Amino acid sequence: MQTRLDPETEATLKALVRHLNWSPSRVVREGVRILAACFGTGSSPKVIGLGRFQSGVADLGSNKKHLKGFGC
Repeated sequence: MQTRLDPETEATLKALVRHLNWSPSRVVREGVRILAACFGTGSSPKVIGLGRFQSGVADLGSNKKHLKGFGC
């Protein structure tokens, strides 16, 4: 894959190459990884901890009798 950079971005890339002592390819790879970590890769948002805990009760979060005493 190839890309074209405007002069300002190219200068920034060259400065990062000098500062980090990395190849231009590595700077670009790491930059893409950071952006993917910040903005995701197109998958739907995840609920943290979903599926991590198993109570054995299938309708635990939707049946009001299980939620009695929790403000419902």
